Amino acid sequence: MDVRAYIFAMVVGYLLGSIPFALVIGKVFYKTDIREHGSGNLGATNAGRVLGKTAGITVTLFDVFKATLAMLFFYLFKQSETAILLAGLFAAIGHAFPVFAEFKGGKSVATWFGFNLGVCSFILMNWWPFVIAVVIFFAVLYLTKYVSASSMTATVLGSLVHFFFANGDIMIPLALLIVALFVVYRHRANIDRIKNNTESKIKWM
Repeated sequence: MDVRAYIFAMVVGYLLGSIPFALVIGKVFYKTDIREHGSGNLGATNAGRVLGKTAGITVTLFDVFKATLAMLFFYLFKQSETAILLAGLFAAIGHAFPVFAEFKGGKSVATWFGFNLGVCSFILMNWWPFVIAVVIFFAVLYLTKYVSASSMTATVLGSLVHFFFANGDIMIPLALLIVALFVVYRHRANIDRIKNNTESKIKWM
């Protein structure tokens, strides 16, 4: 066990995850601090609502790939599966508690998908769990029109799916599930609004 490699993976993952792309894109290209608008959340959903569809898609992609890139770094340098997994996990933590944005970040939904993509690409070498999670997200979104409900359902069920693909390695689904449960926790206010039928619905699907 190389403890130094694990610590390095956690640091790199956390720092990459801490890059607040919603804040950067908002300030650089739109002269807007999205923390002062909408939900105030540094996530793709709020970026899309405040800055528009193009910004929302861009932030989503960057937030997804920062976790995947953190994992790719350790994969290319032939580090252990544990180091790769830690890099993705801490990227999700960094997104939620970014050192570059006063530790107030997003809800880690897009970064969970990036974490999932990294697991499928660099550990399992099987993209089906990622595809299934994406299908779940859009299926629930189509049925409910709630991004929040889609995010919670896809991350939790998408994590559980890994129990069938991880070849007995329980650490993979558990790591993903830790982030997924945190995603649900961060959606507490959304859950209340869904119960009260006051949650915002998308209009493009």
